Amino acid sequence: MSIAIALHILSAVIWVGGMFFAHQVLRPIAAAQLAPPQRLPLWSGVFKRFFPWVWLSILLLTGTGYWMIFSVFGGMQSVGLHVHLMQGLGWLMILLYMHLYFGPFRRLKEAIITENWQEAGRRLNQIRQVVGLNLGLGLVVIAVAAGGRYLPI
Repeated sequence: MSIAIALHILSAVIWVGGMFFAHQVLRPIAAAQLAPPQRLPLWSGVFKRFFPWVWLSILLLTGTGYWMIFSVFGGMQSVGLHVHLMQGLGWLMILLYMHLYFGPFRRLKEAIITENWQEAGRRLNQIRQVVGLNLGLGLVVIAVAAGGRYLPI
């Protein structure tokens, strides 16, 4: 179980930490210092490097989470409300990420190829909004996980 917990936590740190860095640190600096023809391809490249890590994190989070629930904790009926909250919010995060990946990110790459900077900017703004929402959800999940059964829920 120690390996499962370690992989679970590391996966959450990679995904949520990456979103925090991108949204709160890199985004404001890139917007202030780079024009769209430089900024938008930068973001596309950042996402191309980061998104495979998100896919791996999703696989590890769901795999280790369900493995622990069913092999260690005795199934869904045996876990606390905090685990159900983590699971529900986690699936919402996954669905939002899939929307981002297969929708706005795909269209961002297409707009960059055709040098349609206005369209690329709109798609990057969509991505920013989804990442901001997912970041907020991820931070709540971490708080629920850290507080666990001690939270007043």
